[in-house]
Amino acid sequence: MSRRLLAAAVLLALAVPALAQPGDEVRRTRLANGLGVIVRRSDVSPVVAVSLLVRMGTRWETPETAGLSNFVHAVMVKGTARRSGADLAEAVAALGGKISASGEADYSEIRASALSRFWRELLGLTAELALEPKLAREEVERERDFVLSRVQRRRDNAPARAFDEFYALLYGPHPYGLPTLGTPPSLARFDHASVVERYRAFYRPDRLVLAVSGQVPVDEVLGEIQRLFSAMPAEHSKGLDRPHPAPAPVSRRRVIEQAAQQTQILVGGLAPPLDHPDHAAVKVLSTVLGGGMAGRLFVELRDKRALAYTATSFYEPVKEPGALVLYLGTTPQTAAQAEQALLDEVARVKRDPVPAAELARAKRYLLGRYAMDRRTSERLAWYLAFYDVEAVGADYPERYRAAVEAVTAADVQRAAQTYLAAPVTLLLGPRPPR
Repeated sequence: MSRRLLAAAVLLALAVPALAQPGDEVRRTRLANGLGVIVRRSDVSPVVAVSLLVRMGTRWETPETAGLSNFVHAVMVKGTARRSGADLAEAVAALGGKISASGEADYSEIRASALSRFWRELLGLTAELALEPKLAREEVERERDFVLSRVQRRRDNAPARAFDEFYALLYGPHPYGLPTLGTPPSLARFDHASVVERYRAFYRPDRLVLAVSGQVPVDEVLGEIQRLFSAMPAEHSKGLDRPHPAPAPVSRRRVIEQAAQQTQILVGGLAPPLDHPDHAAVKVLSTVLGGGMAGRLFVELRDKRALAYTATSFYEPVKEPGALVLYLGTTPQTAAQAEQALLDEVARVKRDPVPAAELARAKRYLLGRYAMDRRTSERLAWYLAFYDVEAVGADYPERYRAAVEAVTAADVQRAAQTYLAAPVTLLLGPRPPR
């Protein structure tokens, strides 16, 4: 899930979907130049989706280059060597589809979808955008102004700014603490040369994974991908994937004053990466606390005590340490009481084992969301590419499901004691009334 969407999705919990239905055909291969390819056929609906992921995102940025991955992709969709951005949008609309691109924490993506009978044309447009972007000099300035306006809107939006500030507080100097959109100082540094240089450095076949999902002929799709992408030079990226010092779990609390009708309260801690043995236990912990309307935060703090308008949790799985975030939206008048109540719930889940019925409910909710999020070709294409980019293995969905089923109350308690041992707290809102 994009961090930029978290504030808009505070009522949703991230779930990891299964990637194939019974009877689906999934084929994986790698072109001679190193580009990874995954094609999934499903006859559920006459739609095809394409997800091209590149290992290029915030994880490879610094405060000086924050937002560059997203900025490069924003400029890319403004046109190719063959057609303008308007012509590109018109071409994909004629297929009954859409195409877009953005940068995230662990990857950047070109995503496209259309009616399945136009799969060949959609693949052609995706390849054109990925391999022949115009990256026009004049678009850099125009896009900078637009992205700066988005950055300002996020700052003016209390939930969005609260999440950005929380990640910065939690991660410290680690690049996961940087905003994916960038900052005004970093955006001011981006020029045409830096955009072209970034594109050329990262758009190499060994960094790319292309996933296609939908009602498509698998062999023909593989042949077309070979035709479109095999001429890409087999240049291997070197020196890009430098390790980062692990962020330190240090308890901190920060209060930010901002004019708003609500106070945003975020409490959380560093959490395991996607391929860690504790991943499933923390997913269940997050669900116990904030999984829908039966989660403890919703029941105890919203329904019973009326201390919050919104009460939920997030656990964002990434390649390096993730983040477990407990979130409340409350009134300025009840902010202090709500914060203490939230910390009390953290203390309770660390102290007392989760009852068997509650644990079973959390698992059902989590695995139910698991199934619900696999209904569209767009989501399936993304997950197929995402797991390949994160290098967790094609069997990860099955391993994840089994791991969730195996989580015990002791596992949840240990996860709470480990990953909420030094909670980080952020409050954002108006000055409390005296």
